[in-house]
Amino acid sequence: MLHIVFGDLENVNHGPSWFKANYSPEWLKAPFVQEMILDVDKSRYVDGLVIDSPVFGPIPPERLSGGVMTLIMIYEKPDLVFNATSCGGNCAKWLLKIGSMKDVTVNLRYLMPFEKTESLELFIENEGRIVHGYRDYLCTAIKYV
Repeated sequence: MLHIVFGDLENVNHGPSWFKANYSPEWLKAPFVQEMILDVDKSRYVDGLVIDSPVFGPIPPERLSGGVMTLIMIYEKPDLVFNATSCGGNCAKWLLKIGSMKDVTVNLRYLMPFEKTESLELFIENEGRIVHGYRDYLCTAIKYV
């Protein structure tokens, strides 16, 4: 399940910095990671350390957006807490997908626009409870951002 801590949090990890210092080229070969890269950055993994960006052409993984780098770190290192504030609204569905696959905790410092659906379910650490649906998420999260 996706767990969120809103507001300032000590000892939280910065996704892009961690990615640049610790990523494994093997991570890029995972179909799930490739789907995130394609959806969020509109870029395609080619091979090795080459990603084809429609804007920049061939780029190394270190040139991916901060949002994608953070998503990859959350996916690959679910035991660590990352600041997902560098993830824009286009990353929200991916956070939910990762949370449906494994327990992860992220720090957010803004009201991320998750899907407006009643099937939304995540755990707000600040409240110590699961929120059900978009309205419940909004009413709870707004207290902390």
